Amino acid sequence: MTDRRAELTDAAIVTLARSGMRGLTHRAVDHAADVAEGSTSYYFRTREALLVATMERLAELSTADIAAVRGTDLEAVTALLHHWLTHARDRMVARFELTLEATRRPALRAALTSAGGQFRAMAHRLLAEAGVPDARRRAANLVAHIDGLLFDQLAGAGPRRSRTDLRDALRPLFEAALTPGRADAAGSG
Repeated sequence: MTDRRAELTDAAIVTLARSGMRGLTHRAVDHAADVAEGSTSYYFRTREALLVATMERLAELSTADIAAVRGTDLEAVTALLHHWLTHARDRMVARFELTLEATRRPALRAALTSAGGQFRAMAHRLLAEAGVPDARRRAANLVAHIDGLLFDQLAGAGPRRSRTDLRDALRPLFEAALTPGRADAAGSG
């Protein structure tokens, strides 16, 4: 992604997180990026193009975050989730805004499916390398559990979890995913 396109999609992420789908306009992104009016529409002619590019940017940023973490290190994964829920909170809120919008927009759905496939493939490789049987299914379940934990915390549906609470919530998921023969949490489904 070019620097200007990344700058605009980063501004779209902030706009989505703060104003929701209704607040995401080309003009609002121009304002958030502090660029000349019309800049966003020059790079992204339609709202759909802006939404898809923003989803792709979110996937790019999350993939880089995940790649920097040793996936079987519970403390490192806990730190990543804590980072997503604090310093990168806008990114996660925007991601879930786009995820729900993707149920009504086929092009956005395709971008979401591609991004989700990348994350499940990364988890699958990790589990397969660890010799876990049924790694593909367990990886999909682990990603779903982590997404659920993120959503729960972002939406405020459950009790606010400290970093230690996050680690404690992740521990049984990791044990189930990484332990051959285990058939609970991340292994069932």
